[in-house]
Amino acid sequence: MSPRARTVVIEPEHRGRLEALARSRTAPLREVQRARIVLAAADGVANAAIARDLQVKQNTVRTWRNRYAEHGMAGLSDRPRTGRPAIYGPDTHLRIVATVTNELPEADSVWSHRLLAEHLHADGISACQIGRILADLDLKPHRVRGWLTRRADPDFYRKAADVCDLYLHPPADSMVVCVDEKTAIAARSRKHPDQPARPGRIARREFEYVRHGTVSIIAALDVHTGQVVTEQITRNDSATFIAFLTMLDAHIDPKLTIHLVLDNGSSHTSKATRKWLREHPRFQPHYTPAHASWLDQAVRHASRMSAVTLTGGGSTDVEGVVPGPVRVDRPRLGVRRG
Repeated sequence: MSPRARTVVIEPEHRGRLEALARSRTAPLREVQRARIVLAAADGVANAAIARDLQVKQNTVRTWRNRYAEHGMAGLSDRPRTGRPAIYGPDTHLRIVATVTNELPEADSVWSHRLLAEHLHADGISACQIGRILADLDLKPHRVRGWLTRRADPDFYRKAADVCDLYLHPPADSMVVCVDEKTAIAARSRKHPDQPARPGRIARREFEYVRHGTVSIIAALDVHTGQVVTEQITRNDSATFIAFLTMLDAHIDPKLTIHLVLDNGSSHTSKATRKWLREHPRFQPHYTPAHASWLDQAVRHASRMSAVTLTGGGSTDVEGVVPGPVRVDRPRLGVRRG
């Protein structure tokens, strides 16, 4: 006669965790099965029925029913298993951790398993063993994530809201123009032509490329019409920026107020630029918050042009770096808005 199944009572704080685990599609299968066993047992389902539904053995159901009844959630974890004694003790582990967290390698920018093994050669530990120890400690010294300590800006949200409001609700008799520079856009072409895709094989692109120089541009984007004006520049300074604003002033309907969206580049915030803006009051500057130049739509436009040039078919001429449809020479900009 089979022993009587133990009664399982799930603690209220455990039920939510067990139900979420039982529904999970990413958790390990053994953990999902254990959660389903405990939930079914708490509902009074017999071990045989649980085993049949989950396609496991009755002993498996009995084990996890009893483990939860005795130890709660902690009982659903695997117990430590016996094995051969560890070859490298805590001292070696600590030396590895101290090395990857406090020292830099002499030859490379980050630690690799091989470099760590050479650095700790006195311990006689192999690169593979170091890899296993680091994995167990969840340490990945070969990976680096960029980090920015952004300075506190009490006006961040006010400035961001000001720019977004311009995009969504432009004032009457005005236009919203985003301006930005993009420097050193590379003109490159592949050394050999691409090989087109075929059934069973993706397209192939030559690894090597030929450089054909670089080009720098300044661009103005009318946010609400999508019209873009670009000019090639040789220097990214206040004089160049003021000359570009002067061109815009001459070619935009004089009846319109121009709301300029700018990042905090030196050419946009210099004394000369601010003096010119004071002398031309129809230009109303709106600066994006620090480290939020992505709010400037001209920045996104320039990044797209660069990405198309770098990842697309390439160009053998710096003139071809700036796509034809957006290269407009001295246009008459601006549509009166009532």
